Amino acid sequence: MSKNLSYLSGRKGLDYNLFEQLGLRARSTGTPDAEDVEHLRKEFLVGSANVYGSVSFYDFLREENKGKEVYVCNGSACMTAGTQEEVRKHLAEEFKEEAIGEMCCLGRCHENHAFHYQGRNYSGTDINSLASIRKGYKNSSESYHVACEGTPVLTAPYPGIEEYYRVFTKCLGHSPQELLEELKVSGLRGRGGAGFPMSFKLASCRDAPGDVKFIVCNADEGDPGAFSDRYIMEQRPHSLLMGMLIAGYITGASHGVLYIRAEYPESVAVISEAIDHLVKSGLVGKNIKGSGFDFGFKVIRAQGAYICGEETALLSSIEGQRPEVRVRPPFPTQQGLFNKPTVVNNVETLACLPYIMKNGGAAYAAIGQQKSTGTKLLSLDGYFNRPGIYEVDMGTPLSTVLHKLGGGFRVPVKALHIGGPLGGLVPITMVDSLTVDFESFAANGFLLGHASVVCLPETYPLVSYLRHLFQFTAHESCGKCFPCRLGSTRGYEMLEKAIGGGYKIDRKLMDDLLETLEAGSLCALGGGLPLPVKNALKYFDKELEQYFK
Repeated sequence: MSKNLSYLSGRKGLDYNLFEQLGLRARSTGTPDAEDVEHLRKEFLVGSANVYGSVSFYDFLREENKGKEVYVCNGSACMTAGTQEEVRKHLAEEFKEEAIGEMCCLGRCHENHAFHYQGRNYSGTDINSLASIRKGYKNSSESYHVACEGTPVLTAPYPGIEEYYRVFTKCLGHSPQELLEELKVSGLRGRGGAGFPMSFKLASCRDAPGDVKFIVCNADEGDPGAFSDRYIMEQRPHSLLMGMLIAGYITGASHGVLYIRAEYPESVAVISEAIDHLVKSGLVGKNIKGSGFDFGFKVIRAQGAYICGEETALLSSIEGQRPEVRVRPPFPTQQGLFNKPTVVNNVETLACLPYIMKNGGAAYAAIGQQKSTGTKLLSLDGYFNRPGIYEVDMGTPLSTVLHKLGGGFRVPVKALHIGGPLGGLVPITMVDSLTVDFESFAANGFLLGHASVVCLPETYPLVSYLRHLFQFTAHESCGKCFPCRLGSTRGYEMLEKAIGGGYKIDRKLMDDLLETLEAGSLCALGGGLPLPVKNALKYFDKELEQYFK
């Protein structure tokens, strides 16, 4: 049925799509009016249950969002920092309780105290200026460190459109196959977590039959603790946009879609403005620079669903469907958005293409080590003395990032959750054993992922953090597969009862639950949750033993 819905949704194309229209109709009140939903349902020829399934899923479309005026960040970094109770207290002095909602995560992990008001994000000391913010007198005073240890691929200075896009115009003078070969030589792997070779995706899409193809930027990977995508979109937007143009040229795609988190309103604004500049410069549109290559961008603002970081759920979302994970094959490069060949890559991956095309695949491959070529961005949270975004060559010792770049910790820390909620929980004693690359993390039983670093101070109860991970997964699950849908809820319930006292968790029952999640889940949300839990049970058994039989 979903395949038919994809065709129906694609009838009107990208410029007028069901998902975006639902978001626009929810903007004034927080949820779309029933009459508007019915009108759209008829216009797009879909059933009432299909539209209701979509609207009721997203945090910022569902009925419960009606009347919300301000939102508190409930992301992992703000939670472990312990700042959000104070934020809620301040907001309660200015807003009614029913007007206060939640968002996860605002990407302000470096200074916490994060909240969202009228399309803008705030953090740090901003909460102390709430009255001025409400009157429109004050913007956020956010700031964070940005530095590079090694080769500046993504943190290099931006020289301006004319000079920067000479790389792209040079690409137009080469055949797509030549560019694809450079990409193969570079060894670039996806930076969103899976580490899948990008050249394979582009080649598969290029070889797929069809006149209509899409390049989709997955800017909805909302791993709590990660703000590297936001850094690129807001401070290096043209690295991303040129990367999408190059990918489009290689594959023969003429449409670029940027699916950007609703929690990143500033990113939406900056990217939209950058696209306008490209249009005025003749670098987007029909027959770009007389090359015969057509390409246009479409920015779509997401509506609050972590599962949309999974590529097939993201595609269903754009189509206005409930964002459920699709069974593969067929893969998106064969049958993706509106059932057309589609490449989905995350922000950081696409942003690497300009460097590769300028300097050559061999130059990029020379950075890093083994199968982990190039550089990696890491996000360091507010527990560091110098929190921020740091770019390092793959293979750099993790200790260099934490102590030399991040300046060490402000308080004693016992563990680092690296790679988002599905990443590995690294005990501080293991830091010296790790280097920043896919192989090192995998060999030691962890996951590099997005390379976000959320600190767990020695005073933070690990059992509470594990409960948070199960609760997060239960809330964000698309519900399509029962191991994730039910397993995450059962895990949360067991930990909740154990924390409350009078209940001891059966270790075999927990192990069976984790095995079922890992082996039976359709995607990495349910399948990845067991990793940090297993790490915790292995390295922090003494702290956790009181909660188990």
